[in-house]
Amino acid sequence: MPREHKPVLLCVLTVFTSLVVGVEERQRGDECADLNNATWQEYRQQRFKLQVQYLLLTRRNMDCAQMFNQESLSETQQQQQPSYFNMSLPTKVIVHGYRVMGSKPSWVKQLARALLRAQDVNVLVVDWVYGASFAYNLVVEDYKEVAVQISILINQLQQRGCKLESFHFIGISLGAHVAGFVGTLFDGKIGRITALDPAGPMFKGADTFDRLDPSDALFVDAIHTDSDYFGISIPVGHVDFFLNGGKDQTGCARSWFASMYGYVICDHMRALHVYMSALNGSCPMVGIPCSSYENFLKGRCLDCDVFKGTCPTIGLSPNSGIVVSPVPREQKLFLLTTSSPPFCSRHFLLQLEVSPLDKSAEVEVTLTTENLRTVRRLRLQTDTTVYRTVLSHPVALCEIDSIKLKNTGARFYRQSEIHVKSVCLSEFPSLGREEPLCVNNIRVRRGAPWSHDFVQVCGSF
Repeated sequence: MPREHKPVLLCVLTVFTSLVVGVEERQRGDECADLNNATWQEYRQQRFKLQVQYLLLTRRNMDCAQMFNQESLSETQQQQQPSYFNMSLPTKVIVHGYRVMGSKPSWVKQLARALLRAQDVNVLVVDWVYGASFAYNLVVEDYKEVAVQISILINQLQQRGCKLESFHFIGISLGAHVAGFVGTLFDGKIGRITALDPAGPMFKGADTFDRLDPSDALFVDAIHTDSDYFGISIPVGHVDFFLNGGKDQTGCARSWFASMYGYVICDHMRALHVYMSALNGSCPMVGIPCSSYENFLKGRCLDCDVFKGTCPTIGLSPNSGIVVSPVPREQKLFLLTTSSPPFCSRHFLLQLEVSPLDKSAEVEVTLTTENLRTVRRLRLQTDTTVYRTVLSHPVALCEIDSIKLKNTGARFYRQSEIHVKSVCLSEFPSLGREEPLCVNNIRVRRGAPWSHDFVQVCGSF
C-alpha cells in the first residue's frame, strides 16, 4: 500500500489507541510523579491551555520520578522535600513530541534509565502532553511557547550555578524543534542537542530560525529514520546519521495488513530505539560520511577522512567522537542496521569481477554465520565487469563462516554461466587493517549455487 495512505491509517490508529488507553491516568501515588495523559473529551470541551511540567530522575531516584520546578531548589522547598537535583552534574533534558491521542509517551522512563546507566547526570523530562496532543497544526503553533517556558527554568538553574554547556537536550520528533528553539533563545550556547528523527511536516521548508539547525547548540547531532514521511529529510545538525538511508527501516512493516503500528510509526520511532540501544554500549554504531545513500551503497564512501580518520558514533561521546576543530556542519552520515536490538552491524565492501557477459545476469550473494544470513542481489550488465556494493553483517570479517553465490533470473533471458574472476570482501572503515577475503576463478551455473566455507583463519577463505 502506498505511503501516501498513511494519514488515513493514522486516524484509524488514533481511534484504536483511544480504546486501548482508556480512562485518563494522572499520577501514580503521592510520592512518584508521572507524565500526564490528555483525553479527547477534555479537548472537545475546551482546547488545552499550555501546561508544562518537569520530572526529575537521578541515580538516587531512577524508579521514582520527582516533580521539579523553579521553586524546587528554594530553601523552603528543600526543607519540606529535598530535591535530588545536583548542580555539579550535567543535565539531560528529554523533550517528547506530538501525541496523537494525548497519551503520555511510554518510552520516557526507559530512555531516562538508559541515560542514567551510562552517566551520572540529572535527567529532566519535559511534560507538555496537554499542548502536544490531537491537532498537529495547532501543536506546531505552540512549540515555541513551550521552548520559552523551558528557557525560564534553564535560566533559573544557570543563575544558581549550572553552566549552559552542561545541558544536553534530547528531542524526539517535534521535541527536537522545541529543543532547537531553546538553543536559539540562548544564542546557541547550550552544550548539545540530540534530535531523534526530528519532525518533518510543517518544518521541511522552514527557516532555520523556526527549526533545528547547527547554530542552536555547541554541538547538534541527529538520527534520521523516517525522512520521507514523519521525519525531516534535510541535515539539521553538525552530523546527521541517516540509518538505512533515513527512510524505510529493516523490520518495519511495509503494509498495514501486517501491523498497523509497524506501518504507521515504526520507522519514525526507530531513531529512539536505536539511540537507547547505543546508550547501552553493547556495540558501536558508526556513521560513514557520504554525499548520498546511493553512493554509499555503491562503495564510493569507505573512510572518514573529513574527520581525520575518526568516524562519528551514535551515543554520548563528546561531539560524537569527532576530534577535528571546528566541527564540520551538516555532514550526512550513513550506516546500515539490523532489524532488532542492538541494531548495530558491520559494514563490508563486496567487489565482484566477472568476465564479459553476452547477456545480463543476476547474482545472489549470501554471507552466513551460524544462524545469521545476509543476502544481496547484484544485477550484472554486458557493458560492466567490476561491481561494488556495500552490505552489512552483525559479526567481524574473520567470523564469517561461508559465502555463497547463486546465478538467478529467467532461464532464457539471462546468462546461463557466469565466470567470476574474483569475489572479495573487505570490512570498512577499517580498510587495510585486515586482508580482504578473496576467492578467484569461479564458475556459477544457473541451478548450481557455488559456496565456500571460511575455515577459522582470518585473511582467506
